[in-house]
Amino acid sequence: MAQREADLREAALRALAARADRLTERRIQAALRRYPRPDGGLFTRDQLLRTYHRLCEAGQMTFDARLAQHLRRKPTRTISGVAPVTVLTGPQACRGTCIYCPDVPNAPKSYLPDEPGVQRARRFAYDPFGQTEGRIRAFGNIGHATDKVELLILGGTWSDYPADYQTWFVRRCLDAMNGVASPTLAEAQQANESAPHRNVGIVIETRPDCITPAEVCRLRELGVTKVQLGAQSLDDHILTLNRRGHTVDQTRAAVRRLRLAGFKIALHWMPNLLGATLQSDQVDFERLWDDPALCPDELKIYPCSLLPDTELYGLWQAGDYQPYDEDTLTELLIRCKVRIPPYCRLNRLMRDIPAPYIAAGVTRSNLRQVIQQRMAQDEAAVCRCIRCREVRGEEIDLDTLRFTVTAYDTDATQEHFLAYETPEGHLAAFLRLSFLQVAPELPVLEGSAMVRELHVYGPALALGARREGRPQHIGLGTELLERARAMARAAGYARLAVIAAVGTRGYYRERGFELAGTYMVGRLDEGGEG
Repeated sequence: MAQREADLREAALRALAARADRLTERRIQAALRRYPRPDGGLFTRDQLLRTYHRLCEAGQMTFDARLAQHLRRKPTRTISGVAPVTVLTGPQACRGTCIYCPDVPNAPKSYLPDEPGVQRARRFAYDPFGQTEGRIRAFGNIGHATDKVELLILGGTWSDYPADYQTWFVRRCLDAMNGVASPTLAEAQQANESAPHRNVGIVIETRPDCITPAEVCRLRELGVTKVQLGAQSLDDHILTLNRRGHTVDQTRAAVRRLRLAGFKIALHWMPNLLGATLQSDQVDFERLWDDPALCPDELKIYPCSLLPDTELYGLWQAGDYQPYDEDTLTELLIRCKVRIPPYCRLNRLMRDIPAPYIAAGVTRSNLRQVIQQRMAQDEAAVCRCIRCREVRGEEIDLDTLRFTVTAYDTDATQEHFLAYETPEGHLAAFLRLSFLQVAPELPVLEGSAMVRELHVYGPALALGARREGRPQHIGLGTELLERARAMARAAGYARLAVIAAVGTRGYYRERGFELAGTYMVGRLDEGGEG
């Protein structure tokens, strides 16, 4: 029986391989029905993909990336060029007393037990190694490349966890990527430079009032490259009403401090808080872009959800709070999307809270899709954010790509968003280049221009692999880096620093950079590599 099943899997694969250049979903389903399992059921794509890789490794079939792509499930998971591995820290108290925030047993503060990420984390008892290894394995099982891993550490206010816990947590995540345990974080970071699953970014979430000079140094020691900040509102009155516990000035100071250290900055913004109206939320959203102290690189919009067992729920019962209905929220979010500048990526429009938890208001989980459908009916309603402009699975012609620069000023830097775009305006690759206009707090960055992010889009490919028509691994990143060097040199900078994740250090070494502290730095003078 086992041999018969193996023969049928191979027969199905050979039938598909013979038509790899013209496969459609209908043809794939026809092949699966033609070669069913011995029990009459159909093989899954996972089963075929694992068999295909095994036959290719044994030299019995020739690998064809087109066939592998057709067999891959959930292609959007790595459509942005990296494998995003999300892990959650264990339950921990938070300094905040926000009136809308849930605090339930067996989940980190602000999270709910039935959220998909929490359910995955609980299966591993919040163990960082198990979570990381499990997510990497899951990606591999459905055919995704996992050579480049962006690690997203969620679970509430990272800065309120003990320092020893933070170090242990990051080290064990890296151990899972490395496939070997290291006794110290520094050794785990060094091992990851040549690991099978290299870390291309670490993301944490925290509060603006936690970002001190010492915290910035601490985040860099841990290898963090992106910080999600819970700004929530840019109105001190609204922040006070909702007992957020920080001020708008603290948000501005945190963003400035992080930007001067090269971090990518993702702000959380929360409409429909207590005291807010549709009009005041629209004004508040404009502050994100009109205030030069803000201008985030990424944004998550988390409309306030009304949850039982929160103080806000009691206010709603008393008639002192009313959540927006779906039409009102949709109208607001459309107005927000069309205002987002081309250098910002809108990651979320709605938090993934199970509908049964929401007492009143919008419960629709596919709100982004609804909004996109509404916007498609209005030619003037166009979102220019990075996520909406990614090439995703689109084939590209290198000869037609155009180089663009979007420049804007913040309160501490001159920012330059360098990009390669298709003739239709789709984004194939970009680089964030900062010219510091004030002295950095970290001495290692003195006299340096800063590369805060370098990203090439398209489906994630294995390290060193390339595929015709795909933007990854064809030199776009190197070209953007050379343009950044030329611009920094022309502006009078002596060095160019990169806030490089530990798994990307080798990439920058090959291009003339050296490790200085926790940054990769290259000279820009005539005698330097740059």
